[in-house]
Order: sequence, then structure tokens, then C-alpha cells
Amino acid sequence: METVLIQINNIKAYKLLEDLEDLHIIKVLKKSVEPQQKLSEKYAGTLPSEIADELQNYVTQSRKEWNNRNI
Repeated sequence: METVLIQINNIKAYKLLEDLEDLHIIKVLKKSVEPQQKLSEKYAGTLPSEIADELQNYVTQSRKEWNNRNI
């Protein structure tokens, strides 16, 4: 037997897989993928607050300079 990873592109494919499983042709090992963690949650608290404040100040200053530029 061989294990393969597939990507479902259509909701109807789930029904087909369930039917094949009922016929004992295949076995579905994992029926759903865990939702991906948001990047904001993944990296929350990883940057020291001092550096985060400096970065925020830099971004704010950069935006002011960008908005006040003479073109």
C-alpha cells in the first residue's frame, strides 16, 4: 500500500472520497486540515517591547516623511 497526499479543489470530491472509503477501497487518514495560525498570533510577544516601540516610531516617522515629500 502507498500513502499519497491530495489537495481537494471541489467540495464534491469529499463525497467521492467518503464513498470510496465506504467501499473499503481507500482509507481517509485525515479528513480536515487544522486552520493555519494567524501570523499576529504566531509572533505575538516575540519582539521585545523596546525594539517594538523603536520600530513603531520609525514607521510613523517614515510615513510622515513620505506624506510630506515634494514631488
